[in-house]
Amino acid sequence: MAAVQVAGSLPGEPTREVPREPPPPEQSSGFRCLSARLCALRPDDSSSARTEIHLLFDQLISENYSEGGGVAPEDVSTLLVQACRLVPLNQNHLVSKVSQLIHHLLNRLQVIVDEQNLDFLLAYAISALQQCNSWTHMEILQALAALVYCNGSKCQKYLPDLLGKSGILMKLSDLAQPDPEVRRAAVHCMANLCLSVPGQPYLEEPYPNICFQAFLTTLQSPKSSDMDDITFCMLLQNALKGIQSLLNGGKMKLTQTEELGALLAVLKKSMFHGLPGLNIELPTVLYPTPLPQYDGRPPVRPQQSESSASGPTANKKKKSKVKSKKIQQGEEEEEESSGEREVARVPSSGREHVHEGKAPCSSPLGGQSLPVEGSAAGKDRVSPPFRSASWKRVSSSESDYSDAEGGMQSKMRSYQAKVRQGALACFLSTIKSIEKKVLYGYWSAFVPDTPELGSPQSVSLMTLTLKDPSPKTRACALQVLSAILEGSKQFLSVAEDTSDHRRAFTPFSVMIASSIRELHRCLLLALVAESSSQTLTQIIKCLANLVSNSPYNRLKLSLLTKVWNQIKPYIRHKDVNVRVSSFTLLGAIVSTHAPLPEVQLLLQQPCSSGFNNSNSATPHLSTPDWWKKAPSGPFLEEASVSSPKGTSEPCWLIRLCISTVVLPKEDSCSGSDAGCAAGSTYEPSPMRLEALQVLAHLARGYFSMAQVYLMELGEVICKCMGEADPSIQLHGAKLLEELGTGLIQQYKPDSSIASDQRVPVSLVVMFWTMMLNGPLPRALQNSEHPTLQASACDALSSILPEAFSSLPSDRQILCITMLLGLNDSKNRLVKAATSRALGVYVLFPCLRQDVIFVADTANAILMSLQDKSLNVRAKAAWSLGNLTDTLIVNMETPDPSFQEEFSGLLLLKMLRSAIEASRDKDKVKSNAVRALGNLLHFLQPSHIEKPRFAEIIEESIQALISTVLIEAAMKVRWNACYAMGNVFKNPALPLGTAPWTSQAYNALTSVVTSCKNFKVRIRSATALSIPSKREHYGSVDQYVQIWNALVTALQKSEDTTDFLEFKYCASLRTQICQALIHLLSLASASDLPCIRETLELNGDMVQSFILQFLKSGTEGEDTGAPHNLHERDQLVRTALEHISSIQALAGDTAKRAIMGFLEDILTIYCDLSGSQVALPGLTTHRSSCIYRKLPAELMFSQFALV
Repeated sequence: MAAVQVAGSLPGEPTREVPREPPPPEQSSGFRCLSARLCALRPDDSSSARTEIHLLFDQLISENYSEGGGVAPEDVSTLLVQACRLVPLNQNHLVSKVSQLIHHLLNRLQVIVDEQNLDFLLAYAISALQQCNSWTHMEILQALAALVYCNGSKCQKYLPDLLGKSGILMKLSDLAQPDPEVRRAAVHCMANLCLSVPGQPYLEEPYPNICFQAFLTTLQSPKSSDMDDITFCMLLQNALKGIQSLLNGGKMKLTQTEELGALLAVLKKSMFHGLPGLNIELPTVLYPTPLPQYDGRPPVRPQQSESSASGPTANKKKKSKVKSKKIQQGEEEEEESSGEREVARVPSSGREHVHEGKAPCSSPLGGQSLPVEGSAAGKDRVSPPFRSASWKRVSSSESDYSDAEGGMQSKMRSYQAKVRQGALACFLSTIKSIEKKVLYGYWSAFVPDTPELGSPQSVSLMTLTLKDPSPKTRACALQVLSAILEGSKQFLSVAEDTSDHRRAFTPFSVMIASSIRELHRCLLLALVAESSSQTLTQIIKCLANLVSNSPYNRLKLSLLTKVWNQIKPYIRHKDVNVRVSSFTLLGAIVSTHAPLPEVQLLLQQPCSSGFNNSNSATPHLSTPDWWKKAPSGPFLEEASVSSPKGTSEPCWLIRLCISTVVLPKEDSCSGSDAGCAAGSTYEPSPMRLEALQVLAHLARGYFSMAQVYLMELGEVICKCMGEADPSIQLHGAKLLEELGTGLIQQYKPDSSIASDQRVPVSLVVMFWTMMLNGPLPRALQNSEHPTLQASACDALSSILPEAFSSLPSDRQILCITMLLGLNDSKNRLVKAATSRALGVYVLFPCLRQDVIFVADTANAILMSLQDKSLNVRAKAAWSLGNLTDTLIVNMETPDPSFQEEFSGLLLLKMLRSAIEASRDKDKVKSNAVRALGNLLHFLQPSHIEKPRFAEIIEESIQALISTVLIEAAMKVRWNACYAMGNVFKNPALPLGTAPWTSQAYNALTSVVTSCKNFKVRIRSATALSIPSKREHYGSVDQYVQIWNALVTALQKSEDTTDFLEFKYCASLRTQICQALIHLLSLASASDLPCIRETLELNGDMVQSFILQFLKSGTEGEDTGAPHNLHERDQLVRTALEHISSIQALAGDTAKRAIMGFLEDILTIYCDLSGSQVALPGLTTHRSSCIYRKLPAELMFSQFALV
């Protein structure tokens, strides 16, 4: 080894140098004396000189450095250089001894040699390898490994000698190398060379790839006959560490399928190296495939299936037999936290069923008590060595096993376990260095699937989790599985098994669903079987990752129920990390795809469910009086009203979380409660934070359950925000925000919640009065913790508008004053949150007509729009959009006082700021153009007449036109089209006569015919249908251009290469048809000839789509088109009436042709709908050049009314 590993470091992590304080002089006196003697010597080839050097080297090696030696790194480097100068390369014994000295001192003292001395020492070591006898190579390579450790970037000029085609390390690490120890040491040197140090250059190409191929070859090659098992394990460890260092350095990109497949194949093979009872054969390369890949395992022995069929009584007998047999073989092992798993620890329905792939038949998941420390059931199942509180013991040994067993077999198992851990650590680095979409191609190679009947379970990461005897290896396997599951929501979202599969082939969605089910089964099995607290924590974290990413809304019920019932007892586990991760898992359950009916039922379970026979219920639930206390006065009545009907059973999870957060714990802190501060009477901080997060998830996804506890939760929030710990305060503010948001959702106009199921406004007022009279204002003023200030601002913005208007006036003034004051904060987080909150408040009905408040808010927002932070500007632009929405709402009220009192100068400032913001990043631009459209819509004739507004209006419209046309984010262009439609709504603007009219229409017609995004096309078509007078469309040429563009857009309404856009096709056609009918209803006599020309060419197509428009509703997006069939019918009739009223020019037949076209549409529509309605102005003769009868089959298949 090139350096001493720090105790407790994870497998595969780079060894870290331990910082040392300046030592007392007496500790280094021995080293200094010997160093002085060595430095006094001069090169001498005499026998006496060689003897003296030998003795000095021996004394230096035997010196006691256990206390750190008290030696400066530069003194060590100087001594080693002097030692090498004294030893000529022809003295093999002295070269071997000086190599031992280099290895020993650098390792023991954890010294990284400086670059100047490194040059000399590297040159010496390389020359020694080239010139000295082969028996010295082992010691020289050990010295070289110590020298290059963390010094790879400083060895660039020696890389050709070490790693070139004829490099010394390449020769010594070759498969043909006769000495296995030398080969292992050479691979170790290469691994240390690849170890990267942050901030330093990396190995130059092509050396990383050369090393990678050498490591890969080493891992692929079988053990040679002359190599012992322990040396082979060390060789594999070094190769795995080398690959891990290359991947962690970030330069190694596994882009080739063959390269990645070869690496994954050797990693999978190494993951199971030496695992008892398992011998697998794998191909040299794994290829991405959704199908399980061959692992070459022998068939299952029949005895295993017999054991799986036995009942609980037989299981006990089987367990004792297996255990005694294992002890006879000397295989009983112990590690770290005494968490070593025994075969007897798992019932036959657990451990052995994993091999069979069958469900457990004893201890069903959920209903029965589970083996948790302290539980009666747990004591029955655990063998005597595990009954004591052995989880508190921590071994200081570097080995995975204690010396209790002794002998070579125990040592062998230890080295094999380290290989498996190294492979898993390397796999973890591989996962982080490749894209997830590439990784999921190999899903079936590492994640279990439900086996076919009679087939063995394929080996996977769960095989290690369930069968590996080392808790450390099991924890590593779970870390890797968690990394695979993290961010897998999109991949797993295809899973579906809600209906029984009865097809000739298995769909991919069913395969993924099967894999998800098997993961649940195996992880729950591991949860029951695990005895190591550290590994137990990893199992629960892995379950939380699985729950967060699984699509339970597409899977059969019961998966979450099993997890829910089985995790309950672990909430009271002795180890605080297990308790914290249990809360994390509960949070994942209540947040995934919320609200789920299955979880809703679980939340309504009696609180005692799942805690029976094991004293596993949380101690706080034994005193439920706290929950039933309520403030005296009207709250009792309000609380009873607020309870939703049918919620008689209180939610045990909410009670558990609140008790965890606010009630003192019953027992003192155990030794494992690292998060418990000295003298603290509460649960450890991580537990309380997780409980608060669970409450926030419940408020977000299951508000109907949380609303029953609204005032109690308010008390919890006040208590949390009044504490000294900023993290507790922060989570309290987050919970307040979620509760406020839930209340707002209940009162939205489109809410499906019945009025008698909502929290009464009077109770909401009481709730917010409690908050504003409590610690919330202090949190808003806590400038030492800006994150808390920002969260408090977010919480303040979640006040229900109806409740805000009923708050006492001093509380309303407090909210507004604090927000306007915080807008001047120097902290960007606070400023962004404040800008957003002001944007919410300006929409409140009780505030939006207050000219002074709106003006103050506008000035605050305009100031934030100038901030250097993009996030602040984005929030300010959103708020500016909201403020301008308020202007439009106020404009539509009968009272004109607001428009008259609002400052024209402020309007100018807002227009200028919005124009400037429209040139900003997309996040700012999308709302800036929305604000521009609203402002131009709001302008009154008194403003437009003023000369100073003329230029700014022109500039604003040009900004909108350019935004419509630029290749920006689709949201930006959609908002720009929407804003242009708002401009067209202002009758005071000179639309149709102003120079910018044609530019605006050209931009919209360009988008409606050619934009890739159909939602943007829809919005542009909507804008084109807004002008209410013919003169607003400008000249005949302009009108005809718009008409032709809409016809072309209708023709191309299905032309897209993006299948996601197809769902908007119907909406687009609906909006275009409405725009065409609107244009017809405004047409003048001079427009008719051009309209006729278009209909002669495309009349059939236009007619068919208008018939679709008449019979069907919009799909995908509400664009403002009329949904009522009669309203649509009336649009066409209005257009027909208008055309018939036009005084046609002499000799012009266009009017009759267009009327015939519209009459034909109405006639077909009336025939299909079975109505007899007289058509106004029905002509006697229809124009045959326009109307071509559609085939009957097409009419009645495509247009038949439902």
